[in-house]
Amino acid sequence: MTAVIGLGSCEAGPTPAGFLRNPPGGVADLHWEHGRWTVPAEDPHSLRGLRVHWPDGAAEGGVEGAAEGAALLAPLLALATAGVPLHAAEVPAWAVRADPVFAELLAHGDWLAATPRDTPNCTAALRREEHSVRLRRHGLARRGGGDPPGTPTVSVVMASMRPGLLESALGQLARQRGVRAEVLLGLHGFPAAHEAVRRAVEACPLPVTVVEADAATPFGDVLNLAASAAGGDYVAKWDDDDWYGPDHLSDLLLALSYSGAEIVGTAAEFFYLEPLNVTIRRTDYTSEVWSDHVAGGTILLRRDRFRETGGFPGLPRGVDAAFLKAAHAAGARIYRTHGLGYMLRRGASAQHTWQLPLAHFLRVASNQWRGFRPSRILAP
Repeated sequence: MTAVIGLGSCEAGPTPAGFLRNPPGGVADLHWEHGRWTVPAEDPHSLRGLRVHWPDGAAEGGVEGAAEGAALLAPLLALATAGVPLHAAEVPAWAVRADPVFAELLAHGDWLAATPRDTPNCTAALRREEHSVRLRRHGLARRGGGDPPGTPTVSVVMASMRPGLLESALGQLARQRGVRAEVLLGLHGFPAAHEAVRRAVEACPLPVTVVEADAATPFGDVLNLAASAAGGDYVAKWDDDDWYGPDHLSDLLLALSYSGAEIVGTAAEFFYLEPLNVTIRRTDYTSEVWSDHVAGGTILLRRDRFRETGGFPGLPRGVDAAFLKAAHAAGARIYRTHGLGYMLRRGASAQHTWQLPLAHFLRVASNQWRGFRPSRILAP
C-alpha cells in the first residue's frame, strides 16, 4: 500500500490530523517496492515510526537525476507532513544535497533511543512527538501550503494584573519567529506609568499598545478594550504568566492553514506546579483533532472572525471557555494542535482565573518530572 493511505489530508495533501501520541504499533520498516514506498499498516499514524530503507543503489548514490531523487523523497515528505516519525540509519549524499534539512531530520534517531514505559518519568513518547513536530513543520514548509501568503501579522492580546510578569511575557513575544506581531496590552488595576510596565515596554522591540482599566473592570472587558486596537490579520490571546516557545504563533498559523478551521489553539498539556517545583504533562486532551476546547492562552483566529463573534464575553472569570462555547455554538470550527510549545504556570489557586487545586493536576498527570521541564519544542 502507498505511504499516504490513511493519513489525514486536505486539498493540498496529507496533514498531521489524526496523530497518535501512543500508537498501538511499533517501529516498522519502509521499503521501496515496485516503484513506490510501501507501509506495513493501513494507517501510518498507528505506528510508532518508520525506518527508511533506501532502494538498491540509491543508498550508494545511484540516483539518476533530480527527477528520480524527487520521486523518492516526495512520499517521504508527505509522511513527514503528516507527522509520521521517520528515521534513516544512513542518508545518501544525493538526498543531503536535495534537502539538507530533511536529511538531518531523517538521520536524527534520539527519539528511538528510549523504550516506552508506563512510568510517570518516561520521556519516550515526548521525544517521539518532538521529532514529529519538527518533521511536520518542514514538510508543510516544503509543500508551500503551510503558511498564508507573505508574512502574517498577528495582534496579540494580553491582559495583566501582575506588572512583575510583563518583562518575561513581552520577551517571549519578541522571540516569536515567522510572524509579524503587535502587542495589545491591557493593564488591569495599575497604570502605564508603573516602573515595571515602562521598563518592559521599552525593552520590547515589537509595537506595543497599552490600555488601562481599573481593577473593578471585568477581565473580559479588559481584553476587549485591548483588542479594539487590533490591526493584524489575526488575533491571538496570550497569558502573562505562562511560557511559549519561539514558534508558538507560527505553529498556530500552520494549524489554521492545514485544518481550515476558524479557531485554533493548543492542548493544555504541560503545567509547571510552582509551589511544588514539579512539571506535569496531561495527555487526556488529544491533539491534532477537531474539538470544542483549546487552551485559553493559545486561542488564535482571523481578526474579522473575532469581530463577528462579538469579542470576549465581559466576565470576571471563565472568559476563554465562554468565548469558545459561544463561537462553537455559532458554528465556528475549532481545531486543537499540539501543545509542546506551551507551558502553563500554576501557583496557589487564588492567583489564577482558572481555579483548581494543585492536587487536581497531580491526579490527571500522565507524566511527572522534578523541576521546570518544558519540551524541547518550547526550549530548543
